[in-house]
Amino acid sequence: MAGNRKTIDFTLNGRPVSADIGVHQNLTEVLQETFGLFGARESCGQGLCGCCTVLIDGQAVTSCLSLAAFADGSEIQTIEGLSDGETLSPEQEAFMESGALQCGYCTPGFILMTKKLLDENPSPSEDDIMHYLAGNLCRCGAYPEILKAVRLAAEKRNAG
Repeated sequence: MAGNRKTIDFTLNGRPVSADIGVHQNLTEVLQETFGLFGARESCGQGLCGCCTVLIDGQAVTSCLSLAAFADGSEIQTIEGLSDGETLSPEQEAFMESGALQCGYCTPGFILMTKKLLDENPSPSEDDIMHYLAGNLCRCGAYPEILKAVRLAAEKRNAG
């Protein structure tokens, strides 16, 4: 069964790692099963909800649809790699301060999308925010708080 397995090397949250994977495994599975990182969560399994969002080479990707084998040589950032030890990122702080967490299931995807948005557009309009986050779903309906959190994250980043 050696043909069904592959060793991949990539950078995960700033550090080089290797993983022996099944060629059929998606990236969400590998992050959880091999590295114990549960921030990217499979919810819909169809790339429609954003719960499994990670950044691969700086691009937002739905990890439930991404075969882990294609991550070989990539740089992957998960929600766990966004903070610096005990110091939260501005995006994480803003989501906490704005009460945009609710049940928390979708929060990692929203926070990573917020990071990506603010990397591209440090002062987004309300329409920019809603358009950019349209691929992320919150089943709790915390959208007003999420919008507030994105605006606050932008303020935090622009101030510091």
